[in-house]
Amino acid sequence: MLVNTFNVLFICTGNSARSIMAEGLMNHLGDRRFKAYSAGSHPTGVVNPLALQTLASLHVPADGFRSKRWDEFAVLGSPIMDFVFTVCDSAAGEVCPVWPGQPMTAHWGVPDPAATQGSEAARQQAFLDVAVTLKRRIELLLALPLPKLEPLAIQHEIQQIGTR
Repeated sequence: MLVNTFNVLFICTGNSARSIMAEGLMNHLGDRRFKAYSAGSHPTGVVNPLALQTLASLHVPADGFRSKRWDEFAVLGSPIMDFVFTVCDSAAGEVCPVWPGQPMTAHWGVPDPAATQGSEAARQQAFLDVAVTLKRRIELLLALPLPKLEPLAIQHEIQQIGTR
């Protein structure tokens, strides 16, 4: 049986924490049915070490990530996205590139764990909280019977997932 692979792009302004964790989680949980990427509108150029540490603590491979611009995925020859999710409020409000293939989009906003002040333990907990929320949303997407759903139903479902 031929299995369709869905390409997913997670977007955040800096592409240093939330979108990186979402990319890692989706690639780990997606069981080759989903291929995830991440990008930012104004990437920091550096992946936050706590994002990688959090992925590793969840037994998700934490290597090979880089902070990159979203327009890298809007050019000829880039993977055609099936889904594009914004994971921060500022990226959700920005004018995104026109994505080849007209992917379904939704906002799955989560707080910026890198903005957490306080002890190292408090910062680590903030990253873990965000990762757990993203993991739950990804698992909900993975549970959808995508081949059996009409496009409008899928769009509705992915928007609802962002509220959970």
